[in-house]
Amino acid sequence: MELLHSLILLTHFVGAAALIGGWLATFRAPTVLRWQLIGAWLQLISGVLLVGLLEMGDGGPVNHLKIGVKLLVVIAVVVAAIIGRRKAKRDEDVPVGLAHAVGGLALLNMAIAVLW
Repeated sequence: MELLHSLILLTHFVGAAALIGGWLATFRAPTVLRWQLIGAWLQLISGVLLVGLLEMGDGGPVNHLKIGVKLLVVIAVVVAAIIGRRKAKRDEDVPVGLAHAVGGLALLNMAIAVLW
């Protein structure tokens, strides 16, 4: 069970790296990259799996308020990434605020995870 937890946690970190790395790589010419969209989905799916494993195991109490806030933020990241990626694929301009929302909200979610 610990190996499964570690693999899911690694996937979660890879998703965060794809989101924030893509955001920083395109900071001067904001857009939403394919890997940012993949990272958003990885964050959502692996996060839900991590909470499920915590609920099933003996990992201690789950802070449901924190998990709820993080879930809302990651849903906003996924939606922004989907919209931004669709615009980028159609060669339309991705609004600067939308592109920065993808990376900025991902960074906010990491801050919530670490600081809360």
